[in-house]
Amino acid sequence: MSLKETPASKSRATEVAYNAIETLIATLKLEPGQQIVENDLIQMTGLGRTPIREALMRLVASGLIEQQPRRGLRVSEIRIAEHLILIETRRVLEQLIASGAARKATPAQRAQVLAHAQKMAAAAQQGDIQGYMDADQALDEVIHDACRNPYAVQAVIPMIIQCRRFWYAFQFEGDLERGAECHLKLAEGVAAGDTEKAVSGANTLMDYLVSFTYKVIK
Repeated sequence: MSLKETPASKSRATEVAYNAIETLIATLKLEPGQQIVENDLIQMTGLGRTPIREALMRLVASGLIEQQPRRGLRVSEIRIAEHLILIETRRVLEQLIASGAARKATPAQRAQVLAHAQKMAAAAQQGDIQGYMDADQALDEVIHDACRNPYAVQAVIPMIIQCRRFWYAFQFEGDLERGAECHLKLAEGVAAGDTEKAVSGANTLMDYLVSFTYKVIK
């Protein structure tokens, strides 16, 4: 069996495809309601058909893509009325993840968490949306690794993508600097190993997302 055919390499290819398609959905390059065409995704990502198909099935399971009878796959719609319920559910998971990260992060991870949050703050001051989102994603990845709870992480990631997509769709209502402040509070709690402050930071971030959603609704 060649290296390209090993189960580990196949799993890695699927993960790369999943992340690539997830990013296309979150940034609205694949728009809500858009039909999924495999050949288009292959061209957009440069990946093979098999990992693309496997990634799409995972995205169907997470709710980011919907399977329609006799009509194939399409990107799920942004359901504003349900977004507050999503944040309410995400809050519980974020509290668990923040607490775990504050207790279990390595010294290197604590430093990385703080550095990424500071990058978010700097990008917010400069109005650098892409830099802000890149640092946000990097911050999530370190905290998720640090919490040592793959079940909570697996459950929360689709919700994070839905929130990120919601922000991209309605970013004119957003406040980058306020968002960065919330992330920094969470990061400082994790970096200090202070579970109470980390959980409070997670709650502050969810409160911000709730207020942002109400702005959109109104």
